[in-house]
Amino acid sequence: MNDGCEQLAAALRTRLAIIADRELYSRDAGAHLDQLKSVSGKICEIRENLPQPVDPQLAHYLDRASYDKALALIEARINKSA
Repeated sequence: MNDGCEQLAAALRTRLAIIADRELYSRDAGAHLDQLKSVSGKICEIRENLPQPVDPQLAHYLDRASYDKALALIEARINKSA
């Protein structure tokens, strides 16, 4: 896996952490939404800068915002190459 995929995986993990932060959501739903918007923008930016051609399965998941599946695919490939 290349550095771009590792950056993408990190951003996807951050997204999951934000979603799981129910305390922030309960305390300040606007801030929670702002964090989600920010990480979503970062995910899109990283996706646009991935080396071409992007793996078709990964592209499919990202195009459909199936971010959990995209992260699982990246992590499986990282673990396989380790």
